[in-house]
Amino acid sequence: MRKELRFGFGLMAIIIAATAILMPAPSEWTGGHLGLLMLALVVVAIMLGFPTAFTLMGMGVLFSWLAYRMQNPDIATQQTLDLMVQRAFSVMTNDVLISIPLFVFMGYLVERANLIEKLFKSLHLAMARLPGSLAVATLVTCAIFATATGIVGAVVTLMGLLALPAMLRAGYDVRLSAGVITAGGCLGILIPPSVMLIVYGATAGVSVVKLYAGAFFPGLMLAGLYMLYVILVAKLRPDMAPPLPDDERHVELPPSTAGVAKQYGQRALPALLAALKGPRNAGVATGTIMRQLFVTLLPLIAVAVALTAIHGNLTKADAVADVLPDSLQSFDSDYSSGGDLAEPPADEGGLQEPPAADGLAEPPSTGGDLAEPPGAEPTVAEPTVAEPAAPSLAEPAAAGAAAAPAEVAEAKSAPRGFWIAVAVCAVLMLAYYAMLSFERLEIFKMLLSSFFPLAILILAVLGTIVFGLATPTEAAAIGAFGGALLAAAYGQLNFGVVKESVFLTAKTSAMVCWLFVGSAIFSAAFALLGGQELVEKFVLDLDLTPIQFMILAQFIIFVLGWPLEWTEIIVIFMPIFIPLLAHFNIDPLFFGLLVAINLQTAFLSPPVAMSAFYLKGVAPPHVTLNQIFAGMLPFMGIQVIALILLYLFPGIGMWLPNYLYN
Repeated sequence: MRKELRFGFGLMAIIIAATAILMPAPSEWTGGHLGLLMLALVVVAIMLGFPTAFTLMGMGVLFSWLAYRMQNPDIATQQTLDLMVQRAFSVMTNDVLISIPLFVFMGYLVERANLIEKLFKSLHLAMARLPGSLAVATLVTCAIFATATGIVGAVVTLMGLLALPAMLRAGYDVRLSAGVITAGGCLGILIPPSVMLIVYGATAGVSVVKLYAGAFFPGLMLAGLYMLYVILVAKLRPDMAPPLPDDERHVELPPSTAGVAKQYGQRALPALLAALKGPRNAGVATGTIMRQLFVTLLPLIAVAVALTAIHGNLTKADAVADVLPDSLQSFDSDYSSGGDLAEPPADEGGLQEPPAADGLAEPPSTGGDLAEPPGAEPTVAEPTVAEPAAPSLAEPAAAGAAAAPAEVAEAKSAPRGFWIAVAVCAVLMLAYYAMLSFERLEIFKMLLSSFFPLAILILAVLGTIVFGLATPTEAAAIGAFGGALLAAAYGQLNFGVVKESVFLTAKTSAMVCWLFVGSAIFSAAFALLGGQELVEKFVLDLDLTPIQFMILAQFIIFVLGWPLEWTEIIVIFMPIFIPLLAHFNIDPLFFGLLVAINLQTAFLSPPVAMSAFYLKGVAPPHVTLNQIFAGMLPFMGIQVIALILLYLFPGIGMWLPNYLYN
């Protein structure tokens, strides 16, 4: 029997034995014990290879019927069928899940745009002077491509075909090469836009927007730790990651650029300016030189535009506060409490009928029936109805009221830190153009055609979500449209590509939605049987501190990652953990970020290490599965270190969502 099968059957035997030992005698079983038995059977059935979604649905329906039968056998079947319909309908009406097929469709289109080869070549040339440059370029390519597609299997497979032979030819260690590809390909389920974060948000009831904002810096931190490890290995063990030979660092110049470089020197900016002013433009068309000069100045233009926008934002004048004068205050302040304009008392005069005995007489000039309202100074007495003096509605100057001074909007000056940043950018630009040779300019143009389109697509999708310009569903639609534009720009958008992408999108989306239906039925059955209450009572009886509970929960998820995939862990076990978080005052958003890093191990840990099997399928015959497993272990250790760092410094994940939304 193979080692992997022996390990898997041994793990199933441990689960079954633990269930048999911990469970009481069947005569003493309660509904909660049946719920725990259902949980154990689901795990074993999934490990045996049964489809996860239908295993969850089948077990959920069976044990739901048992739960209802324990209450009322006559209507148990009807209640079970009603539960199935209600749970399926709740998944169908979940708006968050609409973004999943759109993000998946974007990923398949970007994958078929054939950008990954150009991206890898340009990155490994740009990082040629860095220790372990091929491995670092592989990690950066995996991170960018996995973020754009979110499809771990596609990224690992493509990089296995592209980067693994290149690293092996360069003399890289097999284990290091395999570990870099498998670990880098898994970053797509952590760095937004990630389908895993959408699934967790829908399961735990957490905002997907906040999850995206929170997962951004932890994802970059994990990728940075991977690169740091590779650089240290290349420095300490050059035999495992030898530097690139000079001939592989060389970039062939096009004839027009080579002529300018030969006549005016290798420094790109001075040579192009000199060629533009020189006789006959060094034999090169003026339009060609202008295009080369524009590409050369692009970094300077981008920095200038960014600094101008930041300066305008920093010096923007504050909004002017509108202050009303005292005499024009609102009617529900002074006037409502008896101000200048008061109603005359009903029993002190007013306009009354003249006495009947005297007939119709003129009112006396010194007062009479028509009296001034109390608190008002009479002006010139008239023989007719006198108007009360009402200074309240006059101009402020005429009424003698002191008007509040109007606040003048003044533009603020930029802080000192901004000018320091400007000086730093200026020094960096000078250093950049001092080192910019024509070979580096060619590498920069390669990056423009491969790296920057993907980066712009990712930032457009993330920016619209994080800054509240669009919902995740709307941003996913933008991403799908951007993926189609990329495929069209590179000549890969045709009927066959669209047909295949739509088919794979429908297949993946159906799998995720059936998982949600199965998870909803399973969770309902678990709650009906009292399994959730039993788990909560057991955990609370342990009298754990929040730190101890967090360590226990993450350890359980880490162990579950060995036999199960991330989808199964989230849809089965997150509904068990989430209700316990409130007791320990743990933010579900922060818990989700820890889980997202922890679930990286689900793709790297045997026996269900899907990344290892993806890579093995395209690796050369001499690369064994054991070598791939051995190469993944250091990166699993780095994931644990990243998990500890995020727990010790929660601001890594929580600062951005708190800053943007609180």
